[in-house]
Amino acid sequence: MTTRVEFWFDPSCPWAWMASRWVDTVAAQRDLDVSWKIMSLAILNEDKEVSPEYRAFFPRAMRLTRLVAGVKEEYGSAYVKPLYDALGTRIHPQSRKDWNAIIVESVVEAGLQEEAARLADTEDYDFQLRESHFDGINRVGEDVGTPVISVNGTAFFGPVISPAPTGEEALKLWDGVVAVADYEGFFEIKRTRTADPIF
Repeated sequence: MTTRVEFWFDPSCPWAWMASRWVDTVAAQRDLDVSWKIMSLAILNEDKEVSPEYRAFFPRAMRLTRLVAGVKEEYGSAYVKPLYDALGTRIHPQSRKDWNAIIVESVVEAGLQEEAARLADTEDYDFQLRESHFDGINRVGEDVGTPVISVNGTAFFGPVISPAPTGEEALKLWDGVVAVADYEGFFEIKRTRTADPIF
């Protein structure tokens, strides 16, 4: 049977990136129907007390989420995942910091014209961005981050993993996630994170 998966991500989040690589590995071996959706760490934390360093990250993060939201609205959902892959590769494993170059290169790699990069700097699709964000967050509650994943209609925050498992390990983790998602009374498993992202 096909497993319906919805995956909400912020391109800036290394934990969402790791989980997305894992879902890609599983999707290559299992029958998954994955919908890739945008959420925003800046929106999630806009009314919260956060450190000045973290708040300084929000404008850059908003450019990337606005870009994805705008591309979805103007060009279609089919471009969301290729754009995420292009952005994420440059931001996370490559550790690049030239955001203008990252944005332009990523839209081109995703199959769009360079002019699509302008969508990073417009608020025209903020309503749709917030709608997508809160669609994910309202399924899991406010005390979470990214990614948010829904499996056959049951949504949860995470998993937070490092490094992304491959091969049989990826499938074993996936089977565990599906098992807990299938249990209506399941809400939370958590332990303190002791590792940084390993790309």
